[in-house]
Amino acid sequence: MKKIYQFALVLSMLFALAACGSEEKAETASAGETKEMTIKHEYGEATVKKNPEKVVVFDFGVLDTLDELDVKVTGVPQAIVPEYLEKYAGKEYTNVGSLKEPDFEAIHAMKPDVIFISARQAELYDQFAEIAPTVFVGMDYTNYMFSFEKNMKLIGEIFDKDDVVADKLAVINASVDEINKEASAADEKALLVLANEGKVSAYGSGSRYGFIHDEFGFKAADEKIEASTHGQSITFEYILEKNPGILFVIDRTAAVGGEVGAKETIENELVKKTDAFKNGKVIYLDGTNWYLSGGGLQSLKSMIEEVRSAL
Repeated sequence: MKKIYQFALVLSMLFALAACGSEEKAETASAGETKEMTIKHEYGEATVKKNPEKVVVFDFGVLDTLDELDVKVTGVPQAIVPEYLEKYAGKEYTNVGSLKEPDFEAIHAMKPDVIFISARQAELYDQFAEIAPTVFVGMDYTNYMFSFEKNMKLIGEIFDKDDVVADKLAVINASVDEINKEASAADEKALLVLANEGKVSAYGSGSRYGFIHDEFGFKAADEKIEASTHGQSITFEYILEKNPGILFVIDRTAAVGGEVGAKETIENELVKKTDAFKNGKVIYLDGTNWYLSGGGLQSLKSMIEEVRSAL
């Protein structure tokens, strides 16, 4: 009996030591986890802690994405907020100014953990970076989908939503591939224009909205359009001359306000002579998605469905 007791005692001690070793390993692993990450971007470098709590967002595509991922946001430029994100205009969120005129005093008072900016705020990067880690999430229009995926994966990594983001990207990429296959096989050529207070600008391959050709696969009615953020200024005679089979129209007025809407601008006697108008292929695109909040998980899904309607 004495030997049995001694054996049981030794065995229990071994189990205890093994348990302590496991706990030590678990504690070491926990201590070794990365609590922050360093992000290099076009305007510098930012060291951001994982799952930041006080988040300021100046890019509506990122706001759209964080909303989709159910991530809490603290500060938003409330001068103009997309209708589908209108809850962020509420008093529970700090108003940090407008897209072009940030309220730096309000931002500083918040002591944010991270600030997300894009092209509209790029020239003010240094001022943002003095307040808090600032991440530039602008889009590369010459490689739109790669740029989009890069931004989405970055957001997923920062907020520990990698798997969720991956699943959503898979669905989006499948839709883009499907449209590209059909659009590339079609004979119709497309022209994309932005309507703004009675004036129109055209966007071609490699431009701000060039992904309509480069990613979605629509043949261009004019392959020589100047690649520009603000588009190439054109006349209605030009639209008739190029005679697109599909005419995509972005209504900037609907996105930011104004007096002359896109339909009033576009549907004149010259444009009505085009194949696009005759065949009911003038596609009015949601100005909010395309002009204000493009590059988000929600907005891109909506943009995909709008483009699909042309087919």
